[in-house]
Amino acid sequence: MSEYTDDHDTGQTVGLVKKETFTFGKAGDGLTLDSGRTLAPVSLAYETCGTLSEARDNAILICHALTGDSHVAGHYSGDDKKPGWWDLMVGPGKPLDTNKYFIICSNVIGGCMGSTGPTSRNPDTNHPYGTEFPVVTIGDMVGCQRRLIDSLGIDKLLAVIGGSVGGMQVLEWSVRYPDRVCAALPLATTTKHSAQAIAFNEVARQAIMADPTWNSGNYYETGRPEHGLAVARMVGHITYLSDESMRHKFDRKLQDRVELSFDFEANFQVESYLRYQGNKFVDRFDANSFLYLTKAADYFNLENQYGKGSLVAAFARAKCRYLVLSFTSDWLYPTYQSKAMVKAMKKNGLDVSFCEIEAPWGHDAFLLPNERLNSLISGFLGRVHAESMSGENNEI
Repeated sequence: MSEYTDDHDTGQTVGLVKKETFTFGKAGDGLTLDSGRTLAPVSLAYETCGTLSEARDNAILICHALTGDSHVAGHYSGDDKKPGWWDLMVGPGKPLDTNKYFIICSNVIGGCMGSTGPTSRNPDTNHPYGTEFPVVTIGDMVGCQRRLIDSLGIDKLLAVIGGSVGGMQVLEWSVRYPDRVCAALPLATTTKHSAQAIAFNEVARQAIMADPTWNSGNYYETGRPEHGLAVARMVGHITYLSDESMRHKFDRKLQDRVELSFDFEANFQVESYLRYQGNKFVDRFDANSFLYLTKAADYFNLENQYGKGSLVAAFARAKCRYLVLSFTSDWLYPTYQSKAMVKAMKKNGLDVSFCEIEAPWGHDAFLLPNERLNSLISGFLGRVHAESMSGENNEI
C-alpha cells in the first residue's frame, strides 16, 4: 500500500472516527480455519462511517490491501494530521458517499493493526503467538468479516469493494456468501497469483527470515528483524510502481550529490526512496504479519477453491453484479487477469461491467486521485443503491 497525499481533497471529510473491536470465540465458538485448526478468541479491529439505514440496506464493506488497516477515512483526533488510507474516496459527496452509505472497514486477521495475528497473545502460553499463529487464508479473513457483519445486524451488504489483496477478499465474498452481497467491486486484483507474484513474495519472506534477529519468529522480547522487514518492503514496493512512474519520478537522478560516490551509499534518488519506504514501514508493521499475509495472498486460488480448477464453475456460485476495474500500467495484476474473471462471470450470465483505466502509476493507481475511477465507482454504486431501494435488486 502506498503512502500518498490527496491533492484533490474536496474538504468534505467524515470528521473524527474511532477504532472499534469485535471479539468472538471466547466461549469456545472460535473460527475453524481452512487449515483445519481453530482460532479462538478472535478480535477484529474495525471502523464505521456514515449512518446505517433503518432497513439496514445501505452497508458497504471496504476490504484493505496487503498491509492496510481499518482506518479508512477521517481522523482519530483533532491533532491527527494523516487521514485514513482511502480518505479521498470515502466521505460526504465522495464516491463512497457517507451521506448515503454506511461504510465498514476491518483489519484482517493475521494483521497487526488491532486484529488477532502473530503479535496477539496466545491464550495457551500468554506470550505472543509468533509463528505458532496458524496460517490463514483469504477465505478465513472473509469468514471473520462475515461474523462482524452479523454482529452489526446486517443481513445483506449493498456492496463489497477493495483493491489488490482487498480485491481478493471481494471476490471471495461474492462466491463464498452469494446471498449476502448485492454488488462486488474488485479493483486491480486477480483470482490467483501468477508465478511471478509468488516469486516476489517469496523473496520478501526470505529477506525477513534471513535476518538473524528474526529468531524463527520469536523476536518480540529480543528485538525485531528490522533490516529484513525493510528489505521485504523495498521488494514489494517496486511491484506497486510502474516503469513509467519510476522514470518520471526518479529516472537516474542523484540524491544529495553531484557525482557518484564510488561506495555503497545511496547514490540515486530511487535508492534513497526505497530505503526510506523500508525504514518507515518497519515503524508501523510486524515482520511475522508480513509473512502470514503474503502467504495468504499466494494461497488464494478462486477456481481451485470453488470450481475444481474451473473459474467458470467458481463464479457459478455468484449472484451479485460486478464492476471490475484494472489499470493499464499495473504489471503486478495485469489487465489480462481481470479480463479472465470477467469472461468467466459473463459465461454465467452475471451482470458485469468492466473498464481498464488509463493510469501511468502502476498497481498503486487505485489508491491515487483519478477522476475516471471516481466516476465509475460513484455511478455504479448509485445505480445499485437506487435499484436496491426500489426493490429491483431482490433477485440479484
